[in-house]
Amino acid sequence: MHKKRHKREYALFRLLAAPISVFPRSACLVLGHCLGGLLSMLDKKHRRTAGRNIDTAFLDTLSEKEKRRLIFRVFTHFGRTIFDIVKLGRMKKETIRSLVDVEGFHHLQDAIKRGNGVLLISAHYGNWEIASVHLGQMCPLWVIARELDNPLLEKDLRQIREHFGGRVIYKKNATRRIIQALRANQAVAILMDQNVLRSQAVFVPFFGKQAATTPAAATFALRTGAVLLPSFCTPIEKNRYRLEIFPPVEYQPSGDTPKDIEALTEACTRTIENQIRKRPQWWLWMHDRWRSRPDPPG
Repeated sequence: MHKKRHKREYALFRLLAAPISVFPRSACLVLGHCLGGLLSMLDKKHRRTAGRNIDTAFLDTLSEKEKRRLIFRVFTHFGRTIFDIVKLGRMKKETIRSLVDVEGFHHLQDAIKRGNGVLLISAHYGNWEIASVHLGQMCPLWVIARELDNPLLEKDLRQIREHFGGRVIYKKNATRRIIQALRANQAVAILMDQNVLRSQAVFVPFFGKQAATTPAAATFALRTGAVLLPSFCTPIEKNRYRLEIFPPVEYQPSGDTPKDIEALTEACTRTIENQIRKRPQWWLWMHDRWRSRPDPPG
């Protein structure tokens, strides 16, 4: 049953992706924009989730008209991003380099000089895949990822990542490989803006509400001494991107490991929230970020 569904999904994906092989990138982005706009009208489930999340984050500061406009922009940006990610697999490395302006590269260079590895923390914001592709050309990079439910789609995405130098570490049984990479003074990228199971989570504030957050970045940083660097790739004019690498999240372990993990996870999450507040239309609001809830007090 699953295999048949996966084949149907993959066939639909290939049908939608077919024009990407023929059309110039600018046309592909327009097509992605249109498809995202169509989804914003047809996909009621994720539209409701986005609206609920925006209400949680911004309370009553947005009018209904502003909220509808933001949701539409989120969907259209997502459509453009997906089409651009697929287009990546057909681009030369030199072309990708020409699309991305890098700011703050010296932060990455300084972090590597410390010799304990680098944890690049980011979110499903802007174009996270082109960020990893570009960074993979700048330094040895591993990307922590969850396998897609559809193995056919996963194969295509993995080929795109690895074609440009980004090696994938899947979350299942990832601990040993992550530690090996950090001890070899390599970089590991982790997206830490999505809901995780309560049993695996640290609950920290995100837009004022406790959110189940992966403690992985904080745990590995405390264990290895790796530098935590926030990094985001955002759209700019002329269908280009700006990859910003920010100063490290500084921390001084207290010796109380659980409290240190929680405090450091909260600090990392705060950098993500601050970035989203700057340009909320570039975050994946249709993800059910606050699905897992903490245990009731007492």
